[in-house]
Amino acid sequence: MKCTPKVRQSGIMSNGGCIFMSKGVPNKRYTGEFKQKVVETMQKEKLSYKEAAKQFGILGHSIVAKWERIYLEEGAEGLYIDRRGRASAAGGTRKGRPPKLDKKVEEDLIAEVQRLRAENAYLKKLNALVSERVRQEKKHK
Repeated sequence: MKCTPKVRQSGIMSNGGCIFMSKGVPNKRYTGEFKQKVVETMQKEKLSYKEAAKQFGILGHSIVAKWERIYLEEGAEGLYIDRRGRASAAGGTRKGRPPKLDKKVEEDLIAEVQRLRAENAYLKKLNALVSERVRQEKKHK
């Protein structure tokens, strides 16, 4: 039996070799604790994505790969963030990520950067003056 593109989705029901999602079955949601357990077990026992997915009854190995990437990039707490839905275009943030810094904090950081740049420029000029003075003293000796 040949699968048509409409039914060639990974999912719940199998019919003569074709695997497809039955109508009305929602996507399974996993807790952060479960995701962490899967990733840590996979790393500890050196399992592949497919082996880990099969051992824990997860339908797709790509889900496990995504969890591992999040775990490595953001740590275990990254697995507890709800990442469902589409990212807001107006907010400019990726889904599940905290919003930009508070305006007051951002202004304070900008002020600090400006102060540090001015201090850096002052120290460079001071260093150049001291180097020039040392060079002139060596010349007069």
